[in-house]
Amino acid sequence: MKIQAIKFRTNGFMTQAFAFGGEEGMEKFDSSVKYRSGLQNYLIDTGKEVILVDTGLSPDVPEENPNEKSVIYTGQNIKSYMDALTDLGYKPEQITKILITHKHSDHTGELKSFPKAEIYVNADECDADEIKNIPNIIPVHFTDGPYYNFPAHQKITDGIYYIKAPGHTKGNSIVIVENDGLFYLIHGDVTYTDEALYKNKLSIVYEDLPMARDTLNRIRNFVVSHPTVYLSTHTPLGYENLEQKRIVDLNNPPKTLPVGDITFKTKTGKYVCSVCGYVYDPEIGDPENGIMPGTAFEDISDDWICPRCRQPKFKFNPA
Repeated sequence: MKIQAIKFRTNGFMTQAFAFGGEEGMEKFDSSVKYRSGLQNYLIDTGKEVILVDTGLSPDVPEENPNEKSVIYTGQNIKSYMDALTDLGYKPEQITKILITHKHSDHTGELKSFPKAEIYVNADECDADEIKNIPNIIPVHFTDGPYYNFPAHQKITDGIYYIKAPGHTKGNSIVIVENDGLFYLIHGDVTYTDEALYKNKLSIVYEDLPMARDTLNRIRNFVVSHPTVYLSTHTPLGYENLEQKRIVDLNNPPKTLPVGDITFKTKTGKYVCSVCGYVYDPEIGDPENGIMPGTAFEDISDDWICPRCRQPKFKFNPA
């Protein structure tokens, strides 16, 4: 069995306040402290099947252009998700199954590119806008009982387990792959950076805080008892852990490396939600919520929220 990272954005950042402030408040943390960010998803080749965990961003989502107020910047495009998949040596028709960690569009953006794959989604997420019109969805009800200290899971195939892990979204899930004595824990956004796992902190992005806390507790308890490689989506530590087969040791966190240089580009007037990838286009506006076409993002009231994921305006970055 082989696990690979599909890398499509790099050289981003997130602030400590964003990554740690979910329970105590952003003001309790230092926004000048930044951690590395990017975007990658994962592929599992069992020898018999090729399984994706999440499917990146749609190519029509523009790069963000961060400023001094940005709390997270997912980075510059390396290539499109589909090009990154091709560069690993795989074609869309080879993908047999897709396991979705949660509904946000940086995890579901290319689902329509895999019409022959079985797409497994927590049943609680199936009515989400990003998912509901996809015909090859298989709702998962987690009928296989507990998986170690997690209350509910569904076995996908030998060594691959899809586990109910709500909080970040109410239908959030994780994937654990057992291979050669190791447990590869693939998650979407239980934490945004591994430093938060080690510091036992939740990000400011969640739909249910008590559930998010319970999920993080269960993951931390799991890694104490099982040799676990922690595969994150929004930090290069995810693929670095994979490449090094680095096992989580909560008493010995990995070294925090500095954020690289950020390249600023010409702004388009559009803004991108840093949580779900929704693009606000001033030419279109948001008429369903009273924002008429032609309204600049700067002119929208500060209490406006993302129409897709309901996150506040300050989590948008210029594109």
